Amino acid sequence: MRSDVAPPRQSCSRSSAARADPDLGRSASTGTVPTLTGMANDLNPQAQQMADESMARNLAAQAQAIWPQEVPLLRRYAMPEDAQILDAGCGTGEISSRLAGLFPRATVLGVDVLEVNLDRARARHGRLAPRLRFERRSVYALGLPDDAFDLTVCRHVLQSIPHPEEVLAELLRVTRTGGRLHLIAEDYGMIHFARGRLDPDEFWYEAPRRFSEATGTDMFVGRNVLGLLRRLGVAEVAIDYVVLDTLRVPRETFAAIWEAWRDGYAEVVASHTRFTREEVIAHFDDQIATLRDPGGYAVWMVPVVSAVA
Repeated sequence: MRSDVAPPRQSCSRSSAARADPDLGRSASTGTVPTLTGMANDLNPQAQQMADESMARNLAAQAQAIWPQEVPLLRRYAMPEDAQILDAGCGTGEISSRLAGLFPRATVLGVDVLEVNLDRARARHGRLAPRLRFERRSVYALGLPDDAFDLTVCRHVLQSIPHPEEVLAELLRVTRTGGRLHLIAEDYGMIHFARGRLDPDEFWYEAPRRFSEATGTDMFVGRNVLGLLRRLGVAEVAIDYVVLDTLRVPRETFAAIWEAWRDGYAEVVASHTRFTREEVIAHFDDQIATLRDPGGYAVWMVPVVSAVA
């Protein structure tokens, strides 16, 4: 049986067991080793949504909204000019390409479990090869050497998968001692809207909790990641916040995030909560109206976690 508390970092993050075949990952429920295709169900319950074109729109809009405030945080890290950077769970490569631009002498590897997103990444950012490349690998078992990266980035992943502590251990394993871990750990309890026709607090209080219970994920991992890192033996952790609100982010960019979530998630949210599909869409539409209303206000606090490996 798996433990809810991970072993100390020395035995967990550097273990030879974590250096499995890159095309394999352990199923926490069965103990078997499924293929990447099988992992879409076992370890990636949102695989269908992540592969949808709406997620490509979502990642592009989130990058436009978050990146300007994230850059100063990334610049704080003392890294060699020719740094080795890993973007774990890179999706369509939006941030992989921006990392390559921000650190022009670095080598960036973007990895993802979904081939459709890797195809999009290669098509959009192929001009940056070979300094930027994309490979199909699992964040649970990267199949990469210990201590390989100066900076390991993992954005918008931990809230979408079960057992994030296992992923954090694997990310620490491949990060050199003294290197940096950079995480965007979403927390859906940090979304606040002025009330429109509907009550946004009712939706954001209930929907993420029910969705978490149904999928075995933690939609509030942003507030829990410090504890997970502490249990892995990480002592030096900082948490900053990117503030996405209707004063700091263009309203249409903010609305594009919500539109993509509505388009990609309405059906699955309805299947796991008391809200019907029509009610889910109505809540998103009401919040999108707030985002577009010059007098409307909304804020999403996005935790940015940095740690020294």
